[in-house]
Amino acid sequence: MTSILIVDDDDAVRGATKILLDANGFEVVAVADGNAGVAAIKQRHFDVAIVDLFMKGIDGLETTRAMREQNPEMAIIAASGFMLRGVSCPEMPEFETMAREAGATATMYKPFRPKVLLQAIKDALTASSSAESK
Repeated sequence: MTSILIVDDDDAVRGATKILLDANGFEVVAVADGNAGVAAIKQRHFDVAIVDLFMKGIDGLETTRAMREQNPEMAIIAASGFMLRGVSCPEMPEFETMAREAGATATMYKPFRPKVLLQAIKDALTASSSAESK
């Protein structure tokens, strides 16, 4: 069974994502901040981490870097619901570049549709497997 770690400081996003992934047969652990996310991967193996980039405290970039150091093979999906003046800003090019430089396998924008999230997980696992075999 694929194990997924959700790291997001938004209770509603974290809860809804966990429900969706549980219903699709994944083993899911959800935590509310970067420190808890890094601690979780020190305690057990996860195949995928979904990390919100813009969190209070340790942000998603720091969290991603720390996770990558702990588990270089894990697929990491960086998620952002970045807003500029109250408007969603999906064309923020720095987001994808920053996330990949920090070690993210893939990126996606929130709010996401269930099919988009499930496809992102599948793609991240495939990319991670390809990287391992090189």
